[in-house]
Amino acid sequence: MSASHGSLGKARTAPAAPLLDAGAVVRWLGGAAGVLVLAALWEFAPRLGLVYRDFFPPLSAVLTQLATLAATAEFWGYVLSTARTWVLGLAIATASGVAAGLAIGLIPGARTYTHSTIEFLRPIPSVALIPGVILLFGSRYQSGVVLITYAAFWQVLLQMLYGLQDIDSVARDTARSFRFSIRGFVRHVAWPTLLPFLFTGVRLAAAMALVLAVTAEMVIGSQGLGRGIVVAQTSNAIAEAYAYVLVAGLMGVAINVAARAAEKRLLRWHPSVRSAGGSR
Repeated sequence: MSASHGSLGKARTAPAAPLLDAGAVVRWLGGAAGVLVLAALWEFAPRLGLVYRDFFPPLSAVLTQLATLAATAEFWGYVLSTARTWVLGLAIATASGVAAGLAIGLIPGARTYTHSTIEFLRPIPSVALIPGVILLFGSRYQSGVVLITYAAFWQVLLQMLYGLQDIDSVARDTARSFRFSIRGFVRHVAWPTLLPFLFTGVRLAAAMALVLAVTAEMVIGSQGLGRGIVVAQTSNAIAEAYAYVLVAGLMGVAINVAARAAEKRLLRWHPSVRSAGGSR
């Protein structure tokens, strides 16, 4: 009895876990310092004459112009149009990449027969498809969706194939000996291994999708941030053009942070995420 009371007392007096991770704080401070240095260079380089101010205005001028733009409906129309193109293209690429990856990786011989086709099509840049998509969709947002889907699809597909290759051979043999169906094998054996690879592919595809969304809007002329950049540039509104560029960059940062947070939350049960969290 006394021993149990002693153990309970020790449990009660155990030190609480720290509220803040020192390593995370150091990394955050390092990232914040880098942003501040970049902002200072952007602000003072034009003012000191290191770069031509008419073509590269100070950050304060860009932020002032951004605040003015944020009060207009046109600005938010550009942002929402880019976000719509990005979401649709990424969603289609992810769904088709997962489906194709499972089919190629699970059907015997499929990977052998599709390897040369994949290696032929994958290096083709999506911007090479611009003349074709303009003929099909014109300057509508669907053109950007097609370009995003084509480029992001390969990121997801390749990560799915890598994940299927990484499945433990003992787990494969065990599933075979218990005569798992394809659905049971995917759910209980393949999916837990595939998820980290899938999140990596989606994170890479998400960044690429944003770049292609803005690029398509600049080249094709569809509604979005890219069109805002081109219109501002041709109107000699340089600060406005940089304001749209800054918004695109902030969207990219937000996408990356959200993707990493979702990965950490949804895969907190996975050993790779737990070990990474422990090492931090």
